[in-house]
Amino acid sequence: MPKPVVLIAEELSPATVDALGPDFDVRYCDGADRAQLLSAITDVDAILVRSATQVDAEAVAAATRLRVIARAGVGLDNVDIPAATKAGAMVVNAPTSNITSAAELTVALILASARNVASANAALKGGKWARSKYTGIELDGKTVGIVGLGRIGALVAARLLPFGVKLLAFDPYVQAGKAAQIGAQLVTLDELLAASDFITVHMPKTPETIGLIGEEALRKVKPTVRIVNVARGGLVDEAALAAAIKEGRVAGAGIDVYAKEPCTDSPLFEFDSVVVTPHLGASTEEAQEKAGIAVARSVRQALAGELVPDAVNVQGGTIAEDVRPGLPLAEKLGRLFTGLAGGGAQQLDVVVAGEITQHDVKVLELSALKGVFADVVEGSVSYVNAPLLAQERGLEVRLTTTSESPDYRNVVTVRGTLASGEVVSVSGTLSGPKHVEKIVDINGFTVDLAVSEHSAFFRYVDRPGVVGLVGGLLGECGINIAGMQVSRSAKGGETLMALAVDSEIPAEVLAEISDAVGASWGRAVSLP
Repeated sequence: MPKPVVLIAEELSPATVDALGPDFDVRYCDGADRAQLLSAITDVDAILVRSATQVDAEAVAAATRLRVIARAGVGLDNVDIPAATKAGAMVVNAPTSNITSAAELTVALILASARNVASANAALKGGKWARSKYTGIELDGKTVGIVGLGRIGALVAARLLPFGVKLLAFDPYVQAGKAAQIGAQLVTLDELLAASDFITVHMPKTPETIGLIGEEALRKVKPTVRIVNVARGGLVDEAALAAAIKEGRVAGAGIDVYAKEPCTDSPLFEFDSVVVTPHLGASTEEAQEKAGIAVARSVRQALAGELVPDAVNVQGGTIAEDVRPGLPLAEKLGRLFTGLAGGGAQQLDVVVAGEITQHDVKVLELSALKGVFADVVEGSVSYVNAPLLAQERGLEVRLTTTSESPDYRNVVTVRGTLASGEVVSVSGTLSGPKHVEKIVDINGFTVDLAVSEHSAFFRYVDRPGVVGLVGGLLGECGINIAGMQVSRSAKGGETLMALAVDSEIPAEVLAEISDAVGASWGRAVSLP
């Protein structure tokens, strides 16, 4: 089998390639060169980028077998996530790789702004000894307002507390108790603006947060305040900030990110009291190595068919270790359902019962849905586009969980209602320490059959001789039976025969057996 192809489109740390390991055909291109990118991406399974490569709809369309887009960093502005989702490509990033580096640069810009480091450095190198001109202020006793108390905001708080500052925080999604644990007092944005000597922003960039620190906010601050932004360009309105500094309403700033990048011309650059850096928040050797290793591991997981917790366009979230072994089972149950149904469903229920429901089992619904469409649509079906396929087909999908499972430790059921009103269901469980996959129920008939690559199911009225008849007909065709279960509602009543066989049963053989046993229903299912 050829190795999956991984395209590295920008310079990444050597540790990234080491983390990928020897199981991939690793290729390289200059992702900033559009023609080179579109040519190189055509036959790759995964692409690794940083910020310079635009993986837009055109690039996604050019990639005929792309399964993973990995951004070795936090932001995803250069990836067309809707186009990737429609194509079934998982988009992953490294959300925690740069948080320490970003927090440290925030503190560096606060200190540099407080002590006029950049302008004093430039003056001295220019031959001027101007001690009195660059008198600064201490952090001790000052109030620092942190706008956004997420992972980076919390790290900034932890690093600033030893300086003897008072911390205020604004974050509508954080409880006062959590802020207090970090050492900050939770306040409104207006209260933070009015009381802070330094304001540092750590919000995500959304329509609601763009321009959050703009003209209106900058009318509410102390004239001695200094504004720091190492988060996202646009959160601080650069023109409004420049006007406030020029008018003496703001004392200074430390800016690392800009609304448009690269940025080599800004009204903020004319002020000695503004310290600027060219988006260096993640630019440390450690952050780059962490990001590369993180996305390399995600690529390995994704190309192995696993769900990746850091995938941004998958609904499953983090997978508990107790849930992970059930993913292949749920997918196979989904494929079995489609084979048994013989057509599309209008409503699909995924029911998870047992101890496993103490964890988030949303991913089992995704796995089942992935299996339902695996043999139905052209092209690849993934955890990414399976919900989209359901939506496009008007399939209503519901996940139900219950801790009660009287017969098995855990059991997963895929049940669907067809257009005819018929209900088809299949249930399975994992047995023993080796997690043997077993089918335990088909349409209400109890069975105990190991999941097989090839299986067949017949429903008929119970009578003597059927088992021998079926075995004989399969034997004549050279098809060996690996396992068989017969389940009946009552003696002489409706009966289900479930068989695991060693090879695929041709359609004509299935029809012959169905006729011979008078089956009201016969299905053969293969799970390649």
